[in-house]
Amino acid sequence: MAKVLILAGDAAEDLETMFIKYRLAEAGHEPYVAAPTTRPIKLVVHDFEPGFDTYVEKPGRSCPVDVAFADVDPADFAAMVIPGGRAPEFIRVDPEVPRIVEHFFAEDKPVGTLCHGPQVPAALGLLRGRRSSAFPPLAPDIELAGGEFVDEAAVVDGNMVSCRGWGDLAEWSRAFLDVLDRAAVPA
Repeated sequence: MAKVLILAGDAAEDLETMFIKYRLAEAGHEPYVAAPTTRPIKLVVHDFEPGFDTYVEKPGRSCPVDVAFADVDPADFAAMVIPGGRAPEFIRVDPEVPRIVEHFFAEDKPVGTLCHGPQVPAALGLLRGRRSSAFPPLAPDIELAGGEFVDEAAVVDGNMVSCRGWGDLAEWSRAFLDVLDRAAVPA
């Protein structure tokens, strides 16, 4: 089936990374985790606690990395997924990330973003004129990037599929796999 790049880093959301990795494999696709280096990344769990105005962060699992950003040839992949967590805020400034992400948008390959994942294409000017979901406090970021924020579980805009976070994984996964299957671009 398709090779799918998962663009992550330390503090990527645990559920959004591991669930997607195994959901893609379950559907017969080949997920590859990419990060700044090939050492295992440390994932985090964001959750809501009574008395807090925002989410809290707890340590999550370690996740093996298949390829460093510098070694990614985006032409080798049929699709890309960017999980949320805090990783998107720092991988978006990695010098290799624009080359990778811009390829998927330029080639109209399936792109999935979850929670804070839209921070990456937003920083690269790739959300202009697009509809995107995200963790709701990111609505101003999407709008300032020229996109339209949509507060829904699975927003499909062409080959881009986005969601608000790990609570939307079932809806997002169905929508993303549908877009990936329709694209039928094996890599």
